[in-house]
Amino acid sequence: MAIDQQVTLVNKYIEKTIDFGVEYAPKLVGGIIVLVVGLWFTNIVTKAVGKSLEKSKIDQSLVPFLKSLTNITLKVLVGVTVMGMIGIQMTSFVAILGAAGLAVGMALSGTLQNFAGGVIILILKPFKIGDTIEAQGFIGTVKEITIFSTLLNTADKKLVIIPNGPLSTGALTNYSAESTRRVDWTFGISYGDNVENLKKAIQDFIAEDPRILKDPAPFIGLAALANTSVNFTVRVWVNSPDYWGVFFDMNEKVYTKFGNYNLNIPIPPGTTPIQ
Repeated sequence: MAIDQQVTLVNKYIEKTIDFGVEYAPKLVGGIIVLVVGLWFTNIVTKAVGKSLEKSKIDQSLVPFLKSLTNITLKVLVGVTVMGMIGIQMTSFVAILGAAGLAVGMALSGTLQNFAGGVIILILKPFKIGDTIEAQGFIGTVKEITIFSTLLNTADKKLVIIPNGPLSTGALTNYSAESTRRVDWTFGISYGDNVENLKKAIQDFIAEDPRILKDPAPFIGLAALANTSVNFTVRVWVNSPDYWGVFFDMNEKVYTKFGNYNLNIPIPPGTTPIQ
């Protein structure tokens, strides 16, 4: 009798196995086919996206990231489709995945903000490598733009690393965005000095410097009658790379040559002149 029961149990087990195979084998085979075709299709699409991005005007440092994002997204879709085909309940899986994503997102909120800022900068291009910018309290030349931060070289060769999150949302001045810049000065002369002499001196200094553009025309105007000086505003236009050279050279000429035009630079009260 015991042997008959064992045989019966074996037969039932075999029947259930056959039933299970008949029910799930087509789903399993279909899932495998979809997986193979899906992965093949993912590779084709990823390569096509990569070639398209490389030919476009998008920043090339963003291309690897977008290719990886496309590849991962398509693979996740293929995986979810296959699991659904073979009968795995996706509701709980999606809930767990969503909770895990939320936890990771909260833990990496600052990093993700910098990541999003990097994507925005690389797409919108408010500045490029080699531009001189002022942002987050720093002025420097852009050395490198990564997905998480931007590297600046200051004038004294310090390396400043600025996170892309605040850089993409804060105020930013790009001094290299335009081909020309205006240079402004305020020069003071003593009361009683001849105004025409000042204009002649500034015009001569401007004419001596070929870096100063003729159009727009230079401007010289009386700005203020101060307590101890008569202040004049001088404005000229130069090509952006010449800005600081022209600025410093004009200051030196005013200091060293104003006396040749019978002009005096006022000394603030209480200041002892250097002999």
